[in-house]
Amino acid sequence: MADELNQRERTVLHYVVHDFIETATPIGSRYISKRHEDVLGLSSASIRNVMSDLEYLGYINHPHTSAGRIPTDLGYRFYLDALMRKEGPSASEQLAIHEAILSGGAEDDLLRDSSRVMGTISRQLCVITSPNLSSGTLEKLELVPLVGTRILVIISIKSGLVRTIMMEVAGEFIRQKLDDVARLLNERLGGLTIQEIRDTFFERVKDSADEGTGLIRLFIESVDKLFPVSPTDKLHISGADTVIEQPEFVNADDFRGIIELINNEEIIIHVLAKHETPPPGVKVVIGEENNDAKLASYSVITSSYTTGEVTGTIGMIGPKRMNYSRLVPLVDFVARTISDMFTPTKKQ
Repeated sequence: MADELNQRERTVLHYVVHDFIETATPIGSRYISKRHEDVLGLSSASIRNVMSDLEYLGYINHPHTSAGRIPTDLGYRFYLDALMRKEGPSASEQLAIHEAILSGGAEDDLLRDSSRVMGTISRQLCVITSPNLSSGTLEKLELVPLVGTRILVIISIKSGLVRTIMMEVAGEFIRQKLDDVARLLNERLGGLTIQEIRDTFFERVKDSADEGTGLIRLFIESVDKLFPVSPTDKLHISGADTVIEQPEFVNADDFRGIIELINNEEIIIHVLAKHETPPPGVKVVIGEENNDAKLASYSVITSSYTTGEVTGTIGMIGPKRMNYSRLVPLVDFVARTISDMFTPTKKQ
């Protein structure tokens, strides 16, 4: 596809996409001719002919009866892959991002603040998931007695992450009994990834399933709860109040669609999981490339951050007319900054 367009067609397509992103109104040949006269040096008639060729090839189209053109998904894709000039975050934006991450403290606070500052800068819907523990290696498991028939299971991952789960048990246990069970589990499971533990847990502990406390049997029945491989159920979402102000959502049906998306965390989790990419790197999915009718009017930008040996996902969802030249580098910068700073030593 990259060789399909000549230089004149590339230039005109660049300005159609760029100007439509900026103005949110269909772009006509006369508008391009006047606004970019010094660069293009083409008459309105010449630009109109080029635009006709681009429309024939599927890169732009007519919205309704307008004389102007707007980019198609194919046009956006060509712009993104071959024409876009990236603009990294400004110095003040970088400072705001660094401050959000450095002052975040605990994991949840850090991710929430990072999502918030992204939403403020981008005016799109910004989502950051808590880390996916499946690739994390178990460092230590502890069992702590609580009041009555409850115990606290503390699972420490080598990256520095800690997961705590409260469980109801059959009766009260003295600390020594819990320590004995924890010692057994650490001997059998220590050094394995969470995914490996889930896949082999029963085989590794079945010979102890009938030990006196009943805890091993309870753990066999609760392995999905104790060792989840999908991201935790915490999504940090920001920008909902500003994304709805985009011109695309003036129409009542479109407005209802974006509100339903904002309020449906399951869809957001599914979208992010489907487009998850290994760090570093940014993935952009445009319109119908999402293969989901509910997302045909949106673009999704995703990247991953790392904390030790586990990863989380950063996502940005908005109308296809989003400013890719600014927002792709923004998502990349936030992912890299969290990866650099979101470590046990930085959080102390």
